[in-house]
Amino acid sequence: MDLSNPPIAALPVAAKGNDIDRKVRAALARTTGSLSVASGLLAAGDWAMNLAVSPGKQMELALLFLDYAGQVARYDVECFLAGTGEARRFIEPPARDRRFEGDEWRRWPFNVLHQSFLLTEQWWAAATRGVDGVERHHEELVSFAARQWLDMTSPSNSLLTNPVALKRTIDEGGQNLVRGAFNASTDLQRIAANLPPPGAEQFVVGRDVAVTPGKVVLRNRLIELIQYSPATAEVAPEPVLIVPAWIMKYYILDLSPANSLVKYLVDQGHTVFCISWKNPTPDERDLGMDDYLRLGLGAAVGAIRAIVPEHKVHALGYCLGGTLLAIGAAAMARDRNEALASLTLLAAQTEFSEPGEMGLFIDEAQVSLLEAQMAQTGYLTARQMAGAFTMLRSNDLMWSRFVSHCLLGESVDRMNDLMAWNADATRLPARMHSEYLRQLFLHDDLAENRYRVGGQQVSLADIKVPVFLVGTVTDHVAPWRSVYKLHYLTSTEITFVLTSGGHNAGIVSPPRHPHRHYQLLLSAASEPRLDPDRWLANAPDNQGSWWPAWHEWLRAHSGKPVKPPRNGLPREHPLGDAPGRYVLEK
Repeated sequence: MDLSNPPIAALPVAAKGNDIDRKVRAALARTTGSLSVASGLLAAGDWAMNLAVSPGKQMELALLFLDYAGQVARYDVECFLAGTGEARRFIEPPARDRRFEGDEWRRWPFNVLHQSFLLTEQWWAAATRGVDGVERHHEELVSFAARQWLDMTSPSNSLLTNPVALKRTIDEGGQNLVRGAFNASTDLQRIAANLPPPGAEQFVVGRDVAVTPGKVVLRNRLIELIQYSPATAEVAPEPVLIVPAWIMKYYILDLSPANSLVKYLVDQGHTVFCISWKNPTPDERDLGMDDYLRLGLGAAVGAIRAIVPEHKVHALGYCLGGTLLAIGAAAMARDRNEALASLTLLAAQTEFSEPGEMGLFIDEAQVSLLEAQMAQTGYLTARQMAGAFTMLRSNDLMWSRFVSHCLLGESVDRMNDLMAWNADATRLPARMHSEYLRQLFLHDDLAENRYRVGGQQVSLADIKVPVFLVGTVTDHVAPWRSVYKLHYLTSTEITFVLTSGGHNAGIVSPPRHPHRHYQLLLSAASEPRLDPDRWLANAPDNQGSWWPAWHEWLRAHSGKPVKPPRNGLPREHPLGDAPGRYVLEK
């Protein structure tokens, strides 16, 4: 019997089995918040078994425990002798940790309580790292799980062990707890109703944000292309195309006028186009990365070339849009398409071997779980993505809010345009998201020259246009050292900027924004590449926003100013006013 050709009757059975597996995985995902239990168990088992056969590491941890216990005991005696006054701290919290800032935390017994907790954090950090034999991804998962557990059990999160909350309760006769219960009830009701945070209604798209004047000049099943109206008598001849990530609404780059990168560019004399992605529904479940290149980037560049036929395009990509733009630029270079004048990539990864903390949620078991869930819905929901981002910064985004709103009874945070935008989330089509996770995050195909566009391989090494590359210091989504790796994938001229702030706030950095600074250094095409540490040491520090530096770079790579181009495609009328229809879809 030829086993290489199984009976035809076996195929439907296998298909039915796969369908059952997907349904079980989808049900499991719904009960676990789309997190893979298998990944967690594998990581915990790997760590525990290797720690069990590491007597040296066990002895090191035991000695560390005894040392920490001795420090706490001596500190307890010191605090007892000091009486009711404030005692010194023998260990300071990390710079960004604001849980124990109040003077009340310096008095007994709360000083001993929080100091011993900080030592416990240090001990678990040592226990979950440096165990020989543990796979790196598993080590990261175990360390992350320990941090989540410790964040949850922090003495700041309990009324009886939080002196600030206790004092507030005594001073107000418990009214803070009444307000806190009301805040918690309101939050739960809004979550259940899938409503944005209170105050988001103050920022209406088209009225308060996304108000830069313009016209929708192209619409297909995936994008609307917006052409913004000129604000100057003359403009740079090369237009600017903005490719935002479809994981977010485009108007993060066109917030209120004071925070709008689009308005800034228009005011500086640029012709600006921006893609507005459709918020996918189950009907778009089969759209893949090639569709985003063809119907998104390709269609936009084609329309711009029809409107401004005699000039090349300065293309900007943000986050996932920057990754797509880099792929598209490599494909255009492969096909000898010279439509691009330059690339600007904002917080965009092209090499995914070290993707940062987002890599915690991406492995084979996790991706297969998401695929099973997306097979039923047709897309990845905004709530699933938001949950992952929240866990990455649980202290800032969850537990500090719990203490402020529920224990202290403080009012809801004041809303701003960036926070309102963050609540206006989008979905991701099933096929695209699966391809993105597997080909880029899991297999790193783009950096390894295995990625295919239109069935043919592309290589970032083919990109020859100058690149302006921006990373942000505290980026949890696209760590700047990962963004920096584009230097090793192409030999073209790269101007790299490292700016203060995170993935969003570091990019939305208008010139009037206080306390901003950045480093900038040009790597010529003929020069050897610096490693990130040497770059950091050599790049001069500049105060203020990076936007003016980018504008000067654009101007240096542009021709002499000309009259603004016509608005819209030849022989066609604009399809409506900006911000268009797609950005309003929920």
